[in-house]
Amino acid sequence: MVAAAKQADAVWYPETDEMGEHALQRFIAELLRGVLVRWFRAQGRVAFAGANQFVYWREGDPHASRAPDVYVLEGVPQDAPEVGSWKTWEGHAPSFALEVCSADNWQKDYDDAPADYDAMGVRELVIFDPGATARSRRRVRWQLYRRVRGVLKSVASARGDRVWSQVLGCFVRLVDQDGHPRLRLATGPNGGLLLPTAEEAEQAALALVHAERAAKEAALAAEAAERVAKEAARAEVERLRRALAEALGAAPPVGTRSEGTG
Repeated sequence: MVAAAKQADAVWYPETDEMGEHALQRFIAELLRGVLVRWFRAQGRVAFAGANQFVYWREGDPHASRAPDVYVLEGVPQDAPEVGSWKTWEGHAPSFALEVCSADNWQKDYDDAPADYDAMGVRELVIFDPGATARSRRRVRWQLYRRVRGVLKSVASARGDRVWSQVLGCFVRLVDQDGHPRLRLATGPNGGLLLPTAEEAEQAALALVHAERAAKEAALAAEAAERVAKEAARAEVERLRRALAEALGAAPPVGTRSEGTG
């Protein structure tokens, strides 16, 4: 038993395969991971959103691994100590994973990813193919897998711009960002409300501050204008009063007769 434990401890689980990553996959993963972090914080859910880290699912076998483009570990705080890789036998099986198909080897993602994520123990898998078009015969934009009676099974494939995730509790939605495909989270009955990125939230907050400041300045200007108008009105009333008093003081007394009459 001790010898077996020592042998297992001696197994090397690489943290990188030293292979290059397509820029499209990296940019999609970076944006979506950040939005996932904001989503979980807004909901008060304890979950770790990660990207491109190896997950090992068979102790003692470093070949039984895969690095999801985006993944979620529920129950693990986002500020957990940094780790190089995750091991399912240590209780770190992703509940959600998203795979972005590569441009030059999309068939491998279609054929191998479901079996790998099934062995990994993932509850929900989304395969996104940015190269799928309306004319594609085999390729589709979305493939959705969920664990049914212990087995990860295909439950839907779609060509639209969004798909519902039960694990996340929101839509994963395709958007165009300066001519490039990106993935965001969306809420609402049909996924019409995009969850803002950190940059968008900051810009919205700044715009709100500027709007509130402008409203206050406008209110102060209106108050000042009202004071000026009231002072002008009082001055005009006072001028008219004095003019009337002067006119009454210069007029002959009532009942007197002017010279040269009668």
